[in-house]
Amino acid sequence: MLRSFSLLMTLFLAATSWAQEIELPFDVSPVATFNEPWAMTFLPDGRLLVTEKRGRLYVVTREGEKSRSVEEVPNVDYRGQGGLGDVILHPDFENNGLIYLSYAEEGAGNTRGAAVARARLVLVKGKNRLEDVEVIWRQNPKVTDDGHYGHRMVFDSNGHLFITSGDRQKFEPAQHMTGNVGKIVRINDDGTVPEGNPFYEEGDVTAEIWSLGHRNPLGIAVDADGRLWSTEMGPLHGDELNLVLKGKNYGYPIVSEGDHYNGDKIPNHDTRPEFEAPKVAWVPTIAPAGTIFYSGDRFPQMKGSILISGLASRAIIRVEIDGDTAREAERYEMGARIREIEQGPEGNLWVLEDRDGGRLLKLTPPAK
Repeated sequence: MLRSFSLLMTLFLAATSWAQEIELPFDVSPVATFNEPWAMTFLPDGRLLVTEKRGRLYVVTREGEKSRSVEEVPNVDYRGQGGLGDVILHPDFENNGLIYLSYAEEGAGNTRGAAVARARLVLVKGKNRLEDVEVIWRQNPKVTDDGHYGHRMVFDSNGHLFITSGDRQKFEPAQHMTGNVGKIVRINDDGTVPEGNPFYEEGDVTAEIWSLGHRNPLGIAVDADGRLWSTEMGPLHGDELNLVLKGKNYGYPIVSEGDHYNGDKIPNHDTRPEFEAPKVAWVPTIAPAGTIFYSGDRFPQMKGSILISGLASRAIIRVEIDGDTAREAERYEMGARIREIEQGPEGNLWVLEDRDGGRLLKLTPPAK
């Protein structure tokens, strides 16, 4: 069945913007270099925490001075897409010093899965460390293969922690309610489950589930109105930006705007209206990764927009939101795979390039 006209137009605009040459609205300043950097977040004093996939966590000044690797980081299962992933602060970090790390961990019988640990960050010059490390969430079940972990995290204004949990390249479990792979989950800051979750009464791992039918969500952000959004890697093309709603099913692998890598077709969302369709779908792929809503004043034209890190697209993609609709507005070609983007304390943008030698970049308004 043909896609709806509106979705065709969305895909057309995304595809044509790929070819447009857009002058960068910022100056780019390299700050530091890492090996396979994956995520970053800002501390209240303006320094950054930066993860490397091999299992290292650094404290980094905005001038690029890196600490020794933070001690007592959990052991990670480093292979394929697995390793140390996201890092975020507890909403009350200034009082409790708690941070959250996501990572791939080994299981029994050559299985593995994502986990989230909570720990107290102790900053002592020359010997930063984690204390009271506690695993508060795990992907269930652990499976073979080493891709599609997801494990991006964000807190909402009520202190609930959302975690993206990829389908682990297993397809059908994204629709199964007996596990949390292929889902977005919501838990409390200590790993317990909020009573308001849509499947809370089912108990066990099902109680964690907030939404289902996801493939590999590698970006998650909360907008100014408190709504949850995620960016998701499609199969062969068909990447998605989703408005994530309580209890909704996003259809994978039953529907997708992309197809299987072997060429087998997957029906589009408009063939199954019971599934939530993406607000934007990208054909060809942008390979979305870290995602934020920009709220600063340094780049007025971006305020309120979603900024998406692009891996295969080697770009930053700006998406404008109007109510429940969205559209790609601009694409900034960066010349490298972009893994992560964050807003700094003064409203500047900070970017991590992917892979070994990936640079930490500071983006500022153009000098006049």
